[in-house]
Amino acid sequence: MPTTAPAALADVTASNSTLRRFLHGLPGVDAVGLEARAASLGTRSIKTTAKAYALDLAISMVDLTTLEGADTPGKVRALGAKAVRPDPTDRTTPAVAAVCVYPDMVAAAKQAVAGSDVKVASVATAFPAGRAPLSVKLADVREAVAAGADEIDMVIDRGAFLAGDYLKVYEEIAAVKEACGTKARLKVIFETGELSTYDNIRRASWLAMLAGADFIKTSTGKVAVNATPANTLLMLEAVRDFRAQTGVQVGVKPAGGIRTAKDAIKYLVLVNETVGEDWLDNRWFRFGASSLLNDLLMQRQKLATGRYSGPDYVTVD
Repeated sequence: MPTTAPAALADVTASNSTLRRFLHGLPGVDAVGLEARAASLGTRSIKTTAKAYALDLAISMVDLTTLEGADTPGKVRALGAKAVRPDPTDRTTPAVAAVCVYPDMVAAAKQAVAGSDVKVASVATAFPAGRAPLSVKLADVREAVAAGADEIDMVIDRGAFLAGDYLKVYEEIAAVKEACGTKARLKVIFETGELSTYDNIRRASWLAMLAGADFIKTSTGKVAVNATPANTLLMLEAVRDFRAQTGVQVGVKPAGGIRTAKDAIKYLVLVNETVGEDWLDNRWFRFGASSLLNDLLMQRQKLATGRYSGPDYVTVD
């Protein structure tokens, strides 16, 4: 029987029926109100010193990501070097939070960031579709952890979730969490664009946290609808309420479609206004991004010098 849920909520994971009763008993989401609040917070203006702080904070929260079939060890090593020193011309630029790669590239990434505080994250569990037997998913996780992964980004079984088999989803997350052991933190990806409703996103958030997620993550970045201010705000509200009820703090990672410094700062405002300073740290908030870092670096230099650099100022990857 699953035992991962915090003691205060352990009884709700006893069976699929108790999980369903709990998850469907969560307050319904006011979609209009949620989207209006997310839009309102996105209009906040951040200037000068505060903007400089926000840019550096956002850089430190990036999971610099390459998840392509054409990834090579050389590409991963180059990405790792950029993660450690995003701007070689300015040593005051903070390193990013992590490099995120497929499991077979973990060793190369680990070597590239050796001696730094940059973590190596690995997608696993048959990413991005999640369509594989549990034994295969767990083998995927164990191999990534054995290769040195500090973090595992898993995808939930959306088919099981949408069919209402919440206990299956819970048990898979709990099993992956166990496979991570004490060496790796677990990020649970919902693929919010496939969950269809805000109510489902709220239910998935609570289900993952009950199962032991260290982070909840919006998306794989491989579908049409990825992170949005509204779905991220909803997930931030969920982690806030979960900590209030259980005392357990869980991180949030929006991923996919966040490409500009302006967008990143809007998300930081969401964090500050919804969950507060406790989450304004890369231990508790991340950006899943590949191109975001370049714009953050360009805007950082513009703030420091008053002008933009040429297009070759930052590397493409």
